[in-house]
Amino acid sequence: MTKKHAYCLYLVLILTAMALSSCVSSSSNMTNLGKQSLYDRVIRSGKIRCAYLIYPPGCLKEPNTGKLSGIGVEAIELVAKKLGLQIEWVEEIGWGTMLEGLNTRRYDLIATPVWTNAHRAKLVSFSKPLFYSPVFVFARKGDKKFKNHWEQINSANVKIATIDGGTVEVIAEADFPKAGRLSMPELTDVSQLLLNVGSGKADITFAESTVADRYLHNNPGTIENINPQKPIRVFSSGWIFSRGEFEFKEMLDTVLDEVINSGAMDKIISKYEKAPNEVYRVALPYKLPK
Repeated sequence: MTKKHAYCLYLVLILTAMALSSCVSSSSNMTNLGKQSLYDRVIRSGKIRCAYLIYPPGCLKEPNTGKLSGIGVEAIELVAKKLGLQIEWVEEIGWGTMLEGLNTRRYDLIATPVWTNAHRAKLVSFSKPLFYSPVFVFARKGDKKFKNHWEQINSANVKIATIDGGTVEVIAEADFPKAGRLSMPELTDVSQLLLNVGSGKADITFAESTVADRYLHNNPGTIENINPQKPIRVFSSGWIFSRGEFEFKEMLDTVLDEVINSGAMDKIISKYEKAPNEVYRVALPYKLPK
């Protein structure tokens, strides 16, 4: 073999080694990217990619401009600002498909506050509560037979308006198993339950004050809360994101504490309540000295 041939062979070996090294490095980088935590990705990009559900007062959308507002929207924008991050509004979603986008990483967080419950706890992680949502018992206006007598609801002669698989159905099965049902399909709007009670198709349903107050604004004198001082359930409402993202959750919760403790959250909530105490505030974790 001549020196020239040997030199050419040497160059080929060197270039081959460099190419292999580059492939290994590229493969390693892709693997690391795939394993990157949500916290790392958010800090690296400087953005939290958010999806949203239209559900007052957590999230509202101006029909002409598309501008978003609401408790969850303002709160996440404030948290992001304090962290030096931006919010990227990725897409509007529905109740039946909201978890799919988290699983496929189309977005990082759902900014509309969502009730915590056992079923969702197995599938997603929650932030600390932004507020608590009381659920009350509603009957037709003037129907007094259930007032302060919830035990009378648990009768085969009573019909409860429910949605298949929804929270109202869960409450009905747990607390009033003997009562009948007027059940609606899964994607039915919650206001339809109140309409069924107001029109006499059902005797009772359960709803948040935020939903009932907006319904009564358009349908005055049709239904009433049979015990405004005693909700049948109270659910914490928080942001949701993929399970296992502990650094991301810790970051959000720490800043959320700051927003709540400073009184900023109370001001945000007050902007969107149609009536006082539609939602319950998170109790402060300290006691002022006398």
